[in-house]
Amino acid sequence: MTEKNDQTEQTGELIAGKNPVVEALRAGRDMNKVWLAEGIQKSGVTEIIQLAKDAGIIVQFVPKKKLDNLTDANHQGIVASVAAYRYAELDDLFELAASKQEDPLFIILDEIEDPHNLGSIMRTADAIGAHGIIIPKRRAVGLTAVVAKASTGAIEHIPVYRAGNLAQTVDELKERGVWIAGTDAAKSTDYRNMDATLPLALIIGSEGKGMSRLLKEKCDFLYYLPMVGHVTSLNASVAASVLLYEIWRVRNPLKG
Repeated sequence: MTEKNDQTEQTGELIAGKNPVVEALRAGRDMNKVWLAEGIQKSGVTEIIQLAKDAGIIVQFVPKKKLDNLTDANHQGIVASVAAYRYAELDDLFELAASKQEDPLFIILDEIEDPHNLGSIMRTADAIGAHGIIIPKRRAVGLTAVVAKASTGAIEHIPVYRAGNLAQTVDELKERGVWIAGTDAAKSTDYRNMDATLPLALIIGSEGKGMSRLLKEKCDFLYYLPMVGHVTSLNASVAASVLLYEIWRVRNPLKG
């Protein structure tokens, strides 16, 4: 349905941009309203209008200035108000791996505070077919609108479990047959020697402090990324991407 006047109060999170909104609609997210900028090319938003109509979601054409006031993100003339993002249970991550008949591959983020890093890691996790991400409830970014935008839709496909205690969650993973791998520059193994065929949870440390001492002690394996230049560390999302694609490479060798 389409309205000319705004009769619905904005509630929940905002997501902005074509791809995030399309993916949210495709995934059946609970959505309050979709705003489209007046004058936007109809051919570019036909799918959004149809998906919203099928789901009974209000679509409203408004001045671009209204969208600018709603969000600082690059909205491309498209903004949606959605219900708060739902977190998964730990069992959901295992069930996803089982449904694909694959050994679990989880990413544990130790106090990642930058929403763009989390969004970027979600994109890579989706790209390589990981089965879920685990984040702590405290001192870490959650599933916000900024994360949704940075993930370019991956947030709709990667289950995220929010742990009250990461150390206890790691213990539970180990009890369920998952091996724990972390990164450490000292006393560790070159990541190219990683046994990526195991059921695996990869810990990525925070942007400033890296992995906590307690989690490091719980790791079954510690790996480092060789660096021959002048910098001493990589951005958390970049390091995660390198390691995740190494795991994907080992699990999906070239044929022939």
